[in-house]
Amino acid sequence: MKKLLLILIATLSLVVSNAASANEGGLSWDKAPNNTTDLVALQHGAKLFVNYCLNCHSAAYMRYNRLKDIGLTEQQIKENLLFTTDKVGDTMKANIDPKQAKAWFGANPPDLTVIARSRSSHAGSGGDYIYTYLRTYYRDPTKATGWNNLAYPNVAMPNVLWELQGTRHPVFAKQEQHGEEVEVFTGWEQDTPGQMSSVEFDQAVGDLVSYLQWMAEPAQNTRVRVGVWVVLFLLCFSFVAWRLNAAYWKDIR
Repeated sequence: MKKLLLILIATLSLVVSNAASANEGGLSWDKAPNNTTDLVALQHGAKLFVNYCLNCHSAAYMRYNRLKDIGLTEQQIKENLLFTTDKVGDTMKANIDPKQAKAWFGANPPDLTVIARSRSSHAGSGGDYIYTYLRTYYRDPTKATGWNNLAYPNVAMPNVLWELQGTRHPVFAKQEQHGEEVEVFTGWEQDTPGQMSSVEFDQAVGDLVSYLQWMAEPAQNTRVRVGVWVVLFLLCFSFVAWRLNAAYWKDIR
């Protein structure tokens, strides 16, 4: 019993320590919109993904023709989302040379097929992380790419959406915590405007994240819909079985 108590105390201490280290000086993730049932949002997100992400990142486990599940026709996919050498039945592979990518960024850009599922943690879902990450870039002349990120400090990836967002810098305020003076993030200050307003950019990133969430599991909406009908069927069947059981045993009792 004493040994079990010690194990529980050690586990609790580890959890508290990890939570404290995660929150100390860290950035809380913003809640990402979940529009995986909104076909217009998914189509916009797919367009952003192809135009801004697929140049470096692959989605090697997703085929272009699967985009018909979000309301696109084969002709629309060919005209708007395919590169010249790709076919509708091909997987979404990046055009970048892996050797050049490693030389430029220090490592090959990761595949994004299931990135929205793999990045979840105690801080939030994978969609929350990506939504926060794509919106927390700022100029940093000390970095090779000229960019840095609050959610992923010293990130090798540049801000590919900067023309849409414009440039801005984080604002910090000094506060005293645990007897020490620390800098706490308080917000952003816009330096140069982008092609979109702040609200429009957040909505665009939300559409992109929703597409990444859908791409990580294209059948999720069907699974949920079928699951609801299965639960309803089991409830109805349970009621019928209950009444049949009562009718069968009423004369015997």
